[in-house]
Formats: sequence, structure tokens, C-alpha cells
Amino acid sequence: MTDAAAPATPAATHPVTLFTGQWADLPFEEVARLAAGWGYDGLEIACSGDHLDLKLAEEEPGYLDERREILKRHGLSVYAISNHLAGQSVCDDPIDFRHRDILRSYTWGDGDAEGVRQRAADDMKRAARVARALGVDTVVGFTGSKIWPYVAMFPPVPASVIDEGFEDFANRWNPILDVFDDEGVRFAHEVHPSEIAYDYWSSVRALEAIGRRPAFGFNWDPSHMMWQNIDPVGFILDFQDRIYHVDCKDTRMRPANGRAGVLGSHLPWGDPRRGWDFVSTGHGDVPWEDAFRALESIGYKGPISVEWEDAGMDRLHGAAEAVGYIRSKLWPLPSASFDAAFSNQ
Repeated sequence: MTDAAAPATPAATHPVTLFTGQWADLPFEEVARLAAGWGYDGLEIACSGDHLDLKLAEEEPGYLDERREILKRHGLSVYAISNHLAGQSVCDDPIDFRHRDILRSYTWGDGDAEGVRQRAADDMKRAARVARALGVDTVVGFTGSKIWPYVAMFPPVPASVIDEGFEDFANRWNPILDVFDDEGVRFAHEVHPSEIAYDYWSSVRALEAIGRRPAFGFNWDPSHMMWQNIDPVGFILDFQDRIYHVDCKDTRMRPANGRAGVLGSHLPWGDPRRGWDFVSTGHGDVPWEDAFRALESIGYKGPISVEWEDAGMDRLHGAAEAVGYIRSKLWPLPSASFDAAFSNQ
């Protein structure tokens, strides 16, 4: 034992942020105030509600300065923005009342389907430019999919239809990704039902469709992987060069009873007859500790963002609880002296 001072404990490496998409009914200032009070380091800002209007950001002088001032006032940073809703509309077919209800009026326009797709693509390009103006290098979102309506593959769907769907994705997204490249920004696609990449093998094929260009990667959100029987930790390891962002949303699989199906039976969220449901982070079946260890092993350095969703828990309680749970799993990494001691064994 010596009198030398012990080395400082290394700090955890990731900021913990709150995704604002589930809070778009509240003013941005109020969401920032709540997040700061709960101990979040920053926000993943959704381009919805009054949180971030991309058109205003580009056209109204001082708009982004106002966003920055709100963040500064509450001691928060922005690490990513998300444009899920416009991204959904780039490839979807059909375009219908569902899209009208989620899109900004300047994207919906007159509702002409192809016009909506083109304006949605323009908004994704705009997202890259606004992200760069904010000093952010990641935009999170969806892609939409021309072929998702055929997921059941019955009546029989020719392989050519699926091929054309991936080609449509490439044709529509490559010009968007060109703008991302120009701005030095990456797109983190959330692997999710209704998207071109919704499971493991569709993720592989989506990358192949665009020539594996670096501008396109993944937002790792394990919630929908769980009920599809996809290993979320294995996904991190296999796509380690494409994990551009992390969203934490938990899923609980209900015990098999011969009636509760994984497709949800068109039952509402929280209905106990469903085979699975979203729950607050740490209350479900996602192997969070293994996942965070895997993220460290691949060298992921980005934020850990809480996408809070639980039909059975008040969100003001759940979001506050979630940040504490995440921090409990983000323990400090081994110090250099610790590594050196073991390398000499």
C-alpha cells in the first residue's frame, strides 16, 4: 500500500437525453424545463409540435437562436434531431389520411400522393441542413416503405415486387443522402415495422440497396426487435459500423396463453390481451446491461436517448425514473492504469 493518491474514477462516457417526440403536445420550453429537472443532459429534438419547425429554422432569422437560448437556459445540449414523420412519407404507398394527420401542412400540401413524397424528401434534406446549423451530426428517423403492405406475402407477392420496393427506396433516398453527405451529417434509420428496414435481413438488404454508403446507418431501438425475436445485442455487434444513435424504449413480452399474439390483434396499447407492450425503461425484457456492454465494445460514443412510452405509467413519473435507470447501467469504464496492470500479467 502506498501513499500515492488513487487515480480519478473515469466518468461514464455517454450523455443521457430525452427524445421529445412523445412530448410534442407540450411547449418546447416546458419539455426542456422538465428534462433538466429530471437530470437529463440534453434532448433529441423532434421536428414536430413547436419543438423544431424545419421550415422556420431555415427561413426565419433568429429562430434557431431562440431554440439554443431555451436549451442554454435549462443547461441542456442537443445531440440529435429526429424527423420520423416526414421520413415515413418519403416511400410510403399508399399516402392517405394517416399521413395527413402526422405531417406539417407545408409537407401535406394538397394531399397529392407523389407531391407529398417529394415534399417529404425535401423536408429530410432540410433536416440535414438544419442539423448542421445546430452543430448536430445525426438525424434520426424513418424511411417509409412501398412494400410494407405486402409483409404477409399473401395473396402471393412476386419477388419482382419486393425488388422494386428496395429499388424505390434507393431511388428516393440516395438524393436525400447526397445532401447529408454535403452537410457532413448522418441519417440514423430506426428499424421498425412499416419501414424498408424493419428486422435483421431487411436491414441487410436496405444497406445493400444503397451501396452501403456511410451516410445511412441505424438508430438502435430494441423495442420492436424483441417481439420479432431479433437479438438486439447481436444486432449491435453485427451492424457495429452502422450504429449511429441509440434510443431506449423497453418492451415486455406477456406470458404465452394461447391467445395473445405478437402482432397485437389490432388491440390498443396497454390492453392486457396483447402479446407484448411498451413499458418504461427497465421494466421490460430488453437486456439493457448486455446491450450497453456491447455498445462500449464497438466504441459507440454517442448519446443514450430515452424514448419513453408506457400506456400503464404516468409519463412524468416514467421519464424521471428512466434517466436514473439508464445512469445505473452506464458505469465508468476501466481506467488506463487498470488495463495496464492486467496487460502485464
